[in-house]
Parts: sequence; C-alpha cells; structure tokens
Amino acid sequence: MKFERATIPDLIIIEPKVHGDERGYFVETFRADKLSEFLGYHLNFSQDNESKSSYGVLRGLHYQLPPHAQTKLVRVIEGEVLDVAVDIRKGSPTFGQHIAVRLSGENKRQLLIPRGFAHGFVVLSETCTFAYKVDNYYSPECDRGIAFDDPSINIDWIVERDKLQLSVKDTKQPLLADADLFAYGMDLYTPRKTRA
Repeated sequence: MKFERATIPDLIIIEPKVHGDERGYFVETFRADKLSEFLGYHLNFSQDNESKSSYGVLRGLHYQLPPHAQTKLVRVIEGEVLDVAVDIRKGSPTFGQHIAVRLSGENKRQLLIPRGFAHGFVVLSETCTFAYKVDNYYSPECDRGIAFDDPSINIDWIVERDKLQLSVKDTKQPLLADADLFAYGMDLYTPRKTRA
C-alpha cells in the first residue's frame, strides 16, 4: 500500500497493491496498521457509506462541523469520479485551495480527507459506485456545504454545466466567503486519537 501526500500535504492519496491473474484480482482496500504507521496516529473509523450515481451526478461540496466533524477515506468500487477536496481552515496557508483526483474502479486509488476540508465528486462514467469510511457519525445539525461553482475556488468539474445533476440542497449552498468554517491548527483527524 503506497501513501503519498498531495499538493495540499494534509490530503493523502493511497494506492493499494492489486494482485491479479486470469481469475480476477484481490486487493486490501484498508489497513489500519499501515495508515497509522504513515500518519503517526490511529484513526477510529465508525461508519461505512456507499452511493450509486449516474453520469454527471455531482455531490458536494459537503462537510460537518465540530463536534461531529469527519475524516473521510473515499474510493470508487465501479466507474470513475473526479474527487475534490477544498481546504476550508481559516488561516491555513492553503485556505480556499483544492485538489482534484480521478478515482476509479480500475485505478483503485483512494483519498484521505481530514477534518477541515469540504468534499465533493462528480461522476465521469455511465454509472458509479462510491464508498467511503468516516470517523464520526452523520449529524444533520452539523451538516454544511459550499457552492460547487464558487468562483473563488474555481473547480473544473470536467462535465459540461448543462449535464450536471445536483440535488436541490446542492444548488443552494453558500459561497466560501459566507460559509461556516474551521480554524487552522485544529485537530485534523480525531479527538479520540491515540498513538499508534
């Protein structure tokens, strides 16, 4: 399993090793010990989520505020997405910046997105099955979002605007300048963290 820091160093791209032959393949999609060794801390994932979407579905940009903020480990089981994480930690040297990574059932790449980042993805394939782990439970009162088309963030979602499919909620999210934000220097991963 290979771990690589993205251009925003708190975001981590993970490439699992795929063992394949004419019968198919086997891959370890998560190893707590390897991730803990890389981070220096243990993450306590508490919930797994999965969604199925069609081409052009854009989900995001989403996050949860403390005390229910979440670290996410995201991956694609089938299909392909452009996965995006935005730094929303006020005072961070990379505040308002984002990374965009293609995740697919073929490349098996994953993205670890700590607290303090908004997350979204758009489906680039005909259909997509998207899965992710979180280290805190969903909390409606802490649920927040940012406009996917905020010009200050300037994300190229690749899919043409008239082909995007959004929920009503995601068409009404505030701009970054008007959103509830995190403070830079906050604990990125979990308040329950312990040394690995």
